Amino acid sequence: MGSSGFFLLLFVSLFFFIPITHQLQSSQTQVMLQLRKQLEYPKSMEVLNQYSEDICYSPSSPQLTISCEDNSLTELKIMGDKPAKVSKFDGFAVPNQTLSAGFSIDSLVTTLSRLTNLRVLSLVSLGIWGPLPDKIHRLYSLELLDLSSNFLFGSIPPKISTMEGLQTLTLDGNFFNDTVPDWLDSLSNLTFLSLKGNMLKGTFPPSICGIKALTVLALSQNNISGKLPDMDSLTNLHVLDLRENQLDSELPVLPKPLVTVLLSKNSFSGEIPLHFDELVQLQHLDLSFNLLQGTPPIRLFSLPNISYLNLASNRLSGSLPYHLSCGSVLGFVDISTNRLTGGLPSCLNSPSDSRVVKFGGNCLSVDPQHQHQKSYCKEIQKKSRQSVSKDIGILIAVIGGVVIVMILLGYGFLAFFKRYCLRGTSEQNLLPKALPDNSASGFSSEILANARFISQATKLGTQGLPCRLFSIEELKEATNNFDQSTFMGEGSTGKLYKGKLENGNCVAVRCLALFKKYSIRNLKLRLDLLSKLRNPYLVCLLGHCIDTGGQNDSNVHRVFLVYEYVPNGNFRTHLSEDSPEKGLKWSERLAVLIGVAKAVHFLHTGMIPGFLNNQLKTNNILLDEHRIAKLSDYGLSIITEEIEKIEAKGEGQKWQITKSHDDVYCFGFILLEALVGPSVSGRGEAFLLNEMASFGSQDGRRRIVDPIVLTTCSQESLSIVISITNKCISPESSRPSFEDVLWNLQYAAQVQATTDGEQK
Repeated sequence: MGSSGFFLLLFVSLFFFIPITHQLQSSQTQVMLQLRKQLEYPKSMEVLNQYSEDICYSPSSPQLTISCEDNSLTELKIMGDKPAKVSKFDGFAVPNQTLSAGFSIDSLVTTLSRLTNLRVLSLVSLGIWGPLPDKIHRLYSLELLDLSSNFLFGSIPPKISTMEGLQTLTLDGNFFNDTVPDWLDSLSNLTFLSLKGNMLKGTFPPSICGIKALTVLALSQNNISGKLPDMDSLTNLHVLDLRENQLDSELPVLPKPLVTVLLSKNSFSGEIPLHFDELVQLQHLDLSFNLLQGTPPIRLFSLPNISYLNLASNRLSGSLPYHLSCGSVLGFVDISTNRLTGGLPSCLNSPSDSRVVKFGGNCLSVDPQHQHQKSYCKEIQKKSRQSVSKDIGILIAVIGGVVIVMILLGYGFLAFFKRYCLRGTSEQNLLPKALPDNSASGFSSEILANARFISQATKLGTQGLPCRLFSIEELKEATNNFDQSTFMGEGSTGKLYKGKLENGNCVAVRCLALFKKYSIRNLKLRLDLLSKLRNPYLVCLLGHCIDTGGQNDSNVHRVFLVYEYVPNGNFRTHLSEDSPEKGLKWSERLAVLIGVAKAVHFLHTGMIPGFLNNQLKTNNILLDEHRIAKLSDYGLSIITEEIEKIEAKGEGQKWQITKSHDDVYCFGFILLEALVGPSVSGRGEAFLLNEMASFGSQDGRRRIVDPIVLTTCSQESLSIVISITNKCISPESSRPSFEDVLWNLQYAAQVQATTDGEQK
């Protein structure tokens, strides 16, 4: 009786245990519903309507596969019905082919990254379009990633190199148009790499040969050119597919385990290497439509496993021995359209239902109806040799001409350098030899002159926008001689005036008194660097005026910066509105914070070296007529002296920000002010740090959080921001990167948008 009771208890336990172990966390169910919305409700996901309680029980099909383990989603495969490929794609949404213009691939990847235990992700033919964002690496548990047959373009994100567990990477049938990444060898566990049917260019990166675990390598139908390196180090490679590229070297050394080699429709030259007869595992070899010469190695035909051999449309010559031996499983041979002479080997000439042989377009002695005359092939060979000799002569002449031109250009450049550069001319003064001039911010003149943009500004070509030089007379006229009526305020970096230019455009003029003497040349380098910073969330620097006080002096004591005028006040003013009608709702505050975070992330990473101390505070965040955030007074540390203490005058902020408090820390207090409002934040840094503990309870939140925030936010969205705020103002060693800050804010905004949509 006791034994039967035990088994009954065991049965009941198992009965209830099974659904519990597969019951998906509600948050991940919400992620799936959010994904369905972002993918614009594909037919393949309609089945989720019937299994919304537990999507892990939805039936698997070629269109949708979902697998779960331990309360988490581990496998997601979605197959759409969008066109596999279109003839032309210009990077924008295409009706009925891509997802709509409102689709955001950045938001999609942000949502996917919430599935932290996902090991298999396949999103195929769903019309996904845009550049694949770097944050795809947040799916750190992935072992398989397949985004084939979509509309992804640009470069393959370098951060994928950090996904150490990745074993399969498939991006076929997209529009990637940068070079093949040279960091792929960082993926030491990668066994399957397929980038077929894109627009990848440049040379074949030798680093691929360092992926020791690779078994399949497919880069066909791209624009890869140059030399193909020896690949014998890939000792596990079974499939090599490089068809339809522009590779133009001789055939390389290949690894012996290869089973399939597809190298057709390139420009490979030279002879087929003799070591190819060592590829004893080879079953399928296609070298057609290249420029291969010489007589094919006879052992190719008798490899023990070869079943398909295509050598058509090359420049192969000579004759094959009559008693050539063919492998027992050789079922297809194509040696057509070459320059072969003599007879056809008996194993290729015997009628057989088990073997197809194509040999037309040669100069063979069999089937004369489909062969050229022997003299034709000899003449072609002769012309080919003459052409090679002629090409070598032309090449020598071209190289000689280039050398002469380079010598002449060198003399010309040297003369120009001596005449102008060494004179050290300036637009305002003829300067003596420049002395080293390093600022406290760490930007030397050399660094300033050689700073490199790596941002979207470079890709769009906007870094070349001119920085206008204003005269002091123009600025006096624009501001009515800096009249008090145009005065907008004064901060630690100088006074700010509103002006109106001759063309009617309004500007903001910042007057900086320089505590350190700069040479005109050095200051211009710094101003030029600032003027090149272009981002939708930065107030644009239009120009500057260097004021020497009318003295013929090589040092400057005052400079005016002319910015675009942003008409709708600053973030702090909007936060001070305590009426629900005028105050910023939580979703609007998140939009402003995300804009500022994007601006700061750009300043940190958009140039080498980055701008790391940017005086972040709510007064420096301006809002335009559409309430789009724009950060002002950024990057001034490269012009002004390092400021040990920034205490805004008349701005109500009582805490002090020293240079040791980086942008992440300062942004943490902006987040705090967005949460609690200026009236609370005005009580000072120490008070706010002590009050952080209050955010942990509902009562504490009701006491300290701005009422407008409490009435317009979802608790989950609010909790995400409180968490990242706490991390920002934590000790320096444990602060997050700005990329992490931005990701959390975007996640909070998505959660809030989902809640707002459900309420509507």
